[in-house]
Amino acid sequence: MRLIIQSQISKSLSQKSIHRKFPFDFPKSHFHFTPNPQDQASIHIFHFLGPKKKSAFLHSFANSDERTGFQQNPYEKYSLNLQNVLKNHRNSRTEEIELALDQCMVTITDGLALDFVRRNRSDWKLAYVFFQWVSKKAEISLGFDVYNEILDILGRMHRFEELNKVFDKMSEREGLVDERIFRILLNRYAAAHKLEDAIGVFNKRKEFGIKDDLVAFQVLLMCLCRYKHVDTAETLYQSKRREFGYDLKTMNIVLNGWCVLGNVHEAKRFWKDIIESKYKPDLVTYGTFIKALTKKGKLGTAMKLFRGMWEKGCNPDVVICNCVIDALCFKKKIPEALEVLNEMEERGCAPNVATYNSLIKHLGKIGRMEKVYEILDEMEGKEGCSPDNVTFNYLLQFSKKPEDVPGIFERMERNGCNMCCDTYNLVLRLYVKWDHEEKIRHTWDEIEKSGFGPDRRSYTVIIHWLHDKGRVEDALSYFNEMTSKGMVPEPRTEILVSAMKNKLNEQEGEKHKGRGINGKSPRLRSKRFKRTKAG
Repeated sequence: MRLIIQSQISKSLSQKSIHRKFPFDFPKSHFHFTPNPQDQASIHIFHFLGPKKKSAFLHSFANSDERTGFQQNPYEKYSLNLQNVLKNHRNSRTEEIELALDQCMVTITDGLALDFVRRNRSDWKLAYVFFQWVSKKAEISLGFDVYNEILDILGRMHRFEELNKVFDKMSEREGLVDERIFRILLNRYAAAHKLEDAIGVFNKRKEFGIKDDLVAFQVLLMCLCRYKHVDTAETLYQSKRREFGYDLKTMNIVLNGWCVLGNVHEAKRFWKDIIESKYKPDLVTYGTFIKALTKKGKLGTAMKLFRGMWEKGCNPDVVICNCVIDALCFKKKIPEALEVLNEMEERGCAPNVATYNSLIKHLGKIGRMEKVYEILDEMEGKEGCSPDNVTFNYLLQFSKKPEDVPGIFERMERNGCNMCCDTYNLVLRLYVKWDHEEKIRHTWDEIEKSGFGPDRRSYTVIIHWLHDKGRVEDALSYFNEMTSKGMVPEPRTEILVSAMKNKLNEQEGEKHKGRGINGKSPRLRSKRFKRTKAG
């Protein structure tokens, strides 16, 4: 196996030709846009809850009983205007799209371009069309951050032909390609399991005058290990250690790879290699291995290593202590976890936010909400331990009814926490669970305008909810919209959609069988969702 991988990684990076085609083939679904008055009569937009009379803007939760945006964005107004124009012209030719953007009369700055691209991270086509339009303007010179963002978006959606085109454009400008660009490329090729391309990108560094060194090599190993290509990473480590040298950090990267993969057998083997080497395990080595052991349920072995650290004078840091506390709580050994908490404080290892978050998570799961809020109060009064998004996400998870949400948002804002993608999707799932249609629609609008989505998780929640409500056509529309953005559906969603399509085909077949001479059957009525008319 290692020999096969060794032969594979020696291949060079293959360049692919890029052919960008317009117009985009997008379904006409529920997208928001601001229509021209003369076209308004011919435009039909639907939502999964029926046509909307008025669009909600970011921070509109603050106008009801919830507030979600919290932090003002100076570019928001202009980004939303540009976003509306692009969504309105999705099926248009390139020239028509660019003309519509030109007519916006918006002064494009580097900050506005960055805001727009980030706002459309889950819709690579919008982001890419906008980027192409801006790139043609001679008066605008886009900076590192915009290029970095568009490369990351295209790579995340596996649009490597477009990514290569952007990279080629960057290569034409001296000094624009740097270490950050190579980190993004390595990460995205490894995430797409394009190992030869990832290694090929690493080998291209010299073409841009960027030195190959141990730090750069470690970045390559980290990217490979992060996406479970640990065998390839270790093979590279063994074959290149004379060229780049190695240190304990390099060995820790490979060890962490095996641990993240969940292969404790290989992790133990590599742990022994570290013990037998000229290096002694450090806090990262211990922490990595202890975490792997706890995840595999080997709490006894992990606790022996943990206690042994104190005895050897290699005192565990807060990260390792948090790992042990979380593992003990998971095993319902909360008293033992509290003992570790007391011990670390006695030994001068101060707990952090993650320490308290572990306790909140597990106490909330067993319904000890009075203790949860007691810990929350303690966090708010302790310097350096203010609650974060993770804290409030746990509180949202433990909510029992829609009325609980506004209070959590209020406390979240008071502690300086802004909404993130995970929080939006969590709130969406909660309202789906409670079947609160108005809040579902409102949350969806907020997700769209925030720039955090909707992502695959958002679409999955909505598609399954619409199916459960018997609204098959709307569910399929959202599925088509999701796939048109390049998102790969979860297997369970693909199975569900296949069943919905089969059901619709059967219904259509029954209709054809029941038709009379004139082709109509007044006795048959569609059972599909009937949208409400705009008032």
